[in-house]
Amino acid sequence: MKLNDPTLLHVDSYINGGWVAGKTRFAVTNPANGEVIAEVADLGSAEVTAAIDAAVPAQKAWAKRTAKDRAMVMRKWYDLVMANAEDLAVILTTEMGKPLAEAKGEIAYGASFIDWFAEEARRVCGDVLETPQADKRLLTFKQPIGVFGAITPWNFPIAMITRKVAPGIAAGCACVLKPAEQTPLSALALAELAERAGLPAGIMNIVTGMNAPAIGETMCADDRIRKMTFTGSTEVGRILMRQSADSVKKMSLELGGNAPLLVFDDADLDKAVTGAMMSKFRNAGQTCVCANRIFVQDGIYDAFAKRLAEATDALQVGNGMTDGVEQGPIINDQGLAKIKRHVEDAVGKGAILLTGGKPHALGGTFFEPTVLTEMTSDMQLFREETFGPVAALFKFNDEDDAIAMANDSEFGLAAYLFTENAARLFRVSEALEFGIVAVNTGIFSSEVGPFGGLKNSGLGREGSKYGIDEFLEIKFVCVGM
Repeated sequence: MKLNDPTLLHVDSYINGGWVAGKTRFAVTNPANGEVIAEVADLGSAEVTAAIDAAVPAQKAWAKRTAKDRAMVMRKWYDLVMANAEDLAVILTTEMGKPLAEAKGEIAYGASFIDWFAEEARRVCGDVLETPQADKRLLTFKQPIGVFGAITPWNFPIAMITRKVAPGIAAGCACVLKPAEQTPLSALALAELAERAGLPAGIMNIVTGMNAPAIGETMCADDRIRKMTFTGSTEVGRILMRQSADSVKKMSLELGGNAPLLVFDDADLDKAVTGAMMSKFRNAGQTCVCANRIFVQDGIYDAFAKRLAEATDALQVGNGMTDGVEQGPIINDQGLAKIKRHVEDAVGKGAILLTGGKPHALGGTFFEPTVLTEMTSDMQLFREETFGPVAALFKFNDEDDAIAMANDSEFGLAAYLFTENAARLFRVSEALEFGIVAVNTGIFSSEVGPFGGLKNSGLGREGSKYGIDEFLEIKFVCVGM
């Protein structure tokens, strides 16, 4: 791995402003070729407790600083992230696998949350309320919740950290973060840059380790952690909720998805195919908001399927560090096995394979970009999130049919629809049981919009003006005159 600044590459955890090696290590590998990139500190419950010990007093001091003061530190952090974007993208691609161009996009996207919440820190305001009694004055204060625990996934190893940590730090909180064991190097590089920006010791602690259940349980069991924020599977989210119940922690959970993408017969076909490609194949389909089920109205079904298959067949697959590559590898063998299982189940039940459908000739965990038609609701892919480059096309008759099929899921994170009918745009957007609806576009996420789901897709919102509220408590003050 060639970096302009090799000091960004850390292999030890970051606790209380220092680098902690621990007694054992675990290997981080490049999913594109299986090569070991680094041996990283393998820490556990004891180090989590030490990080909390450091975070508690550090948070109290940090909260006493003015919002402007905190914002200035965060602005320096943002500037450093952008100045080192090239190196951060190389680290990200090497440990996660996504194409370098996508990685650079993630760095800018991730940095935008630092910039946004640096400004939002200065807009945290309480209220003076109208009093029902002449001899009282009623006020509300917004105060930081305290120390929070964060557990982040491997698919966006920069953005999923900044989207959680930036609002918390801006609000005056401190964090103990456990990054995914597949992608710890990006997290540690962020910590290096935060330290250079002047973030005090103890405010951002990063504990790397293979024993995720033990680390998560320690965070949840400690009363001093007042909030948990997690992105990952619904199954793990439920476990964290149960483990946090005794200490009644505030929870932010961004969990599983099963995103529908609806294409109506009045849609702009060029726009719909482009949007479906952007949504489905970004990061090799390994995003929680990828279009998992593509519903196409029967009048344009064949035309849409043909054009989507042609575009899919043209995708360039390979090592993310190679120029021109548009799809990298799947993160690991388990992810590859699930994709194969979904495709085999669909074909076995009557689905038609238009392109792809098997592991790529490159070997390893590469999988061919795939398009399946004649999908039905009894197939595994209808219920389960594939998390891979498989576009599955279902046919629908009318608007009510499309809405019913889309909502037939325990998940409710993101949905997409393509239509040129303004009235339908509003009707369908309101009827879809999802926290996010993207209309006539395959990409919607930014620091300005609130990100989060309904039903089993989680609790709370990240990003936007609402995101910082997840790290604040409202205190009501009644003053007798």
